[in-house]
Amino acid sequence: MVRLPLTPAEVERGQLLGALLRRARGRRSMLDVALAAGISPETLRKIESGRVATPAFPTIAAITDTLGLSLDAVWADISRPESAVQEQPALPGARHVLLAS
Repeated sequence: MVRLPLTPAEVERGQLLGALLRRARGRRSMLDVALAAGISPETLRKIESGRVATPAFPTIAAITDTLGLSLDAVWADISRPESAVQEQPALPGARHVLLAS
């Protein structure tokens, strides 16, 4: 199976997702969250860093459940245009970290 290159929008969405999950994790250790979600710490590290821009749905569902996040809210947050994301973060008191592509 040949994997097609990611679009710039997919890369940006992956970076937004990683930043959102890092903020939601807060002071919890990466190891604790990963084990509670049933994934490896390396997988969580790659998702949070944006190196895995399109993680599998069950993986994201497990992480968001562990962090007490709504999948609908996460999708809405990472799907908004850049200006809207900066103005209206879905996580109270959180600021989005937008990485230049």
